[in-house]
Amino acid sequence: MLRSTTSNWFGVAPAWLVIGIFGLLPMFIMLAISFMVQDPYGGVEWGFSTEAYVQFLFERDLDDSLILNTIYVNIVARSIGLAAMTTILCLIIGLPVAYFIARQPEDKRNLYMLLITIPFWTNLLIRTYAWILILTRNGVVDARLQWFGFEPGTFDLLYTNTAIFIGLVYSYLPFMVLPLYASLEKMDFRLIEAASDLYASKWQAARHVIIPLAKPGIVAGSLLVFIPSIGAFIAPELLGGGKRMMLGSLIYFQFATARNWPFGAAVSILLMAFVMIALLLYARAAKGQGLPAGGH
Repeated sequence: MLRSTTSNWFGVAPAWLVIGIFGLLPMFIMLAISFMVQDPYGGVEWGFSTEAYVQFLFERDLDDSLILNTIYVNIVARSIGLAAMTTILCLIIGLPVAYFIARQPEDKRNLYMLLITIPFWTNLLIRTYAWILILTRNGVVDARLQWFGFEPGTFDLLYTNTAIFIGLVYSYLPFMVLPLYASLEKMDFRLIEAASDLYASKWQAARHVIIPLAKPGIVAGSLLVFIPSIGAFIAPELLGGGKRMMLGSLIYFQFATARNWPFGAAVSILLMAFVMIALLLYARAAKGQGLPAGGH
């Protein structure tokens, strides 16, 4: 028994070591930095301070009193709003796409899934720059609209929330389609025929048959889209031009430009806490409804 326990320990030790070094250790370092004192020349000074967390909601007046600061609250609201809208639109687009692919013969399913994953073969930065050419003034779409008599700048969406939204949907749509397809692929499509035989409309069949059976994929896909969207950096920086800051941009700005490491670390910790809460809520819902709570 002792030999078996020792053997099991040595088997999982490398995995725990990797998780500790590359997962837990950076998180604890970030947590420690968030409670340190900002160095005027960048970096941190040794000492304990909660100023970084206070700064998230308040700013100090001339008499050192605290007044509410809504700048960062607006950034959080914008991040949550854009991430939520991205998740909803990805679900609206992804569910019919996944259902269509799941109904195809196996050879065609493999082809369609290949087409969906092809964008991952190209760097996200390059793909986002391509959207700049599409959304900018006198870009690909705007130039074509001028052929039909539209004024230059009719389709100038660059550096707007709409541009960020388009970039997020484009970037994370495959993360919604893949888990939805994994759920719908296992579905017995004779249930749809049975619903039709019972005079159910297509909407009723989708509501009472397809959506309940696709619920594990819906929840998993929503998490896979919402979590990276709320901390996105490339889309807000390139398509928003830094004028529509999100949490990922705020963290980068604090570390790279403002040199306020404690505040950047505090925002990172708050973002991780928000993600952990979302995962815990999913785990609780999965336990109650029989959804897959892990990677099984």
